[in-house]
Parts: sequence; structure tokens; C-alpha cells
Amino acid sequence: MTDQLLPEFPEHDEEYRAGFVSFVGRPNAGKSTLTNALVGEKVAITSSKPQTTRHTIRGIVHRPQTAQSPGAQLVLVDTPGLHRPRTLLGSRLNDLVIDTLSEVDVVGFCLPADEKIGPGDRFIAGQLHKLPHKPVVALVTKTDTIPRSALAEQLIAVDQLGREHLSGEGQQAAGFSAIIPVSAVAGEQTDVVTDELIAMMPKSPPLYPSGDLTDEPERVMIAELVREAALEDVRDELPHSIAVTVEEMLPRPGRPEDKPLLDVHATIHVERNSQKAIIIGRGGSRLKQIGSTAREGIKKLLGTPVYLDLHVKVTKEWQRDPKKLNRLGF
Repeated sequence: MTDQLLPEFPEHDEEYRAGFVSFVGRPNAGKSTLTNALVGEKVAITSSKPQTTRHTIRGIVHRPQTAQSPGAQLVLVDTPGLHRPRTLLGSRLNDLVIDTLSEVDVVGFCLPADEKIGPGDRFIAGQLHKLPHKPVVALVTKTDTIPRSALAEQLIAVDQLGREHLSGEGQQAAGFSAIIPVSAVAGEQTDVVTDELIAMMPKSPPLYPSGDLTDEPERVMIAELVREAALEDVRDELPHSIAVTVEEMLPRPGRPEDKPLLDVHATIHVERNSQKAIIIGRGGSRLKQIGSTAREGIKKLLGTPVYLDLHVKVTKEWQRDPKKLNRLGF
């Protein structure tokens, strides 16, 4: 292997810091949006629909070494939202979150500024209490959606949540290690979040090459972009029933080197015929729009033109069937 094929890791000195941060929170708390904002590129799909994230996405934040800073690397692990599960899929997603939390250096607990602390937040705080000696930072998200006076009240409520659930044996004496208000959409306080998390990382060599923004396989990223497009403007019951698999990715044969084209064949899985009709739309209009939106995202991701062939398949009760869940990648 030549030196040109070796991954290029950032130069580092003894003070370089690198480690893993996991963002948790109830569904739709802004975890994926915050991940994308800190990384500076889209590595996690976002939607207003709960339970959008189904995989742990690793986004990588690079802080180059300068005269003032030794440099650092943050690996952001965006997990599915913790929730009280109603299906086998829900249980598997929760197990995935707990397994992830046991392996990271810091936990970022995302709590939306525009919603009062509720049973879901207390449930998650109770789960985090089981992680002794693990720093937990409260990230009060979506601060651009409320006035400053309301934000002050929310920060007090978040502090109280931490003192009630994260104090005691093996935990921080005063609850959360830090409480940071942030708006990923407006770009407010994102640098503060990065600085605070870096300060909590162990001294370590870089964990990923300098150009990497995620370690998620391209097939998974493409499937997620199709699912994100399919989630737009659908009925409330549909998000939980949609899964996407990429069946084939092949360069179009016979194309000149300066005009490549990638053929992508993907399947959108739903649970009922009525859902299939919704996804396809009248005369195929909805499926055409999904394809157009997803194709633009895939083109940006891969840096090459794409022909996207989409099919819709009814995979009955896939959320409750272990074999079907395995085939769909869960």
C-alpha cells in the first residue's frame, strides 16, 4: 500500500483531546439537528415526526491544532429517542441507546426549550442515573422558538430535573455537569457546546482521519435520505411504518469518466396497502416527489449525478416481526 492510500490523521500533540459524546432525549428533541450543526454538514436526517432516527449516527467534529489550541476531535453519536416502547422495534431502539451510553465519554441530554419538562424527560433522567461517574450535560435546544423570559424559566426547571434525578451516589453532587441553551437552527451557542464537550474529553490521539465527517456506510446514508423525503407531509401513523432498503448501487456502464452516473435501486417498506397508496400518491405524484427530493440529497452526499429507482413494498407488521426487523437492518 502506498502512502497516498493511507488515511490522513490530524497532527497532534500531548494535549490533543478526542472522545465520544452521545446525544439523548425524547423523540423530536433536536438531537439530529444539533448533530448536523456541530459537524457543519448533514450526517443525520431530520424531521418534525417523532422517532425519525433509527440508527446511531457518528458525526465527527474536527478542531485543528493552532498556536492557541492543541486541537481536538469530537465523535457525536446521535441515537434514537429514548421512549417507553410499544413494539419490538421500540424495544430494540431503546436497547441500542443504553448500549451506546455505556461506551461514550460524555452524555448530552437534549431538552427542547419550547416544551415543559414531562414524564418522558424524567424517564430518561432516571435511565441516566444508572450510568455512574458519567458526565451528563443538559443541552436546552430550540432556544430560538421562545422569548428570553420563558428560557430563563426552562433553565431553572432543567436544573431542578438534574438535582432530583442525577444527584447521589456515583453521580454529580449538583446534578448536570453543565446546562447550555442552544439553537442549532439559528447557530446560537453551538461553539459553546463544542468547547464545553471538548473540555470533558480525555487526552487522546485522533480517532478518525481529518477528512471524515461520519463513519456511516453510504448505503445506510442513502436509505436514510430516501426515508427523510418519504416522511415529509405524511400522516402521523406513517413515520413508524416506513423503512427503506437500498437493493443495488452500480455505476452506469458505458459512461465517460467525466460524466459518471450512479444507478441506485431502493425499496420503501410500509406495513399496509393503504400506506402504500399514500406513499405512491395519485398517479405516482407523491413517489415522484420523494424521488426528486432524495436524489438531490444523494447527489450532494456522493458528489455525482444519480438515477434513483424507487419501489414501494408492503412488508406486513415488520415492526413486530424479529425476522423482518433483521432483514431491514434493525
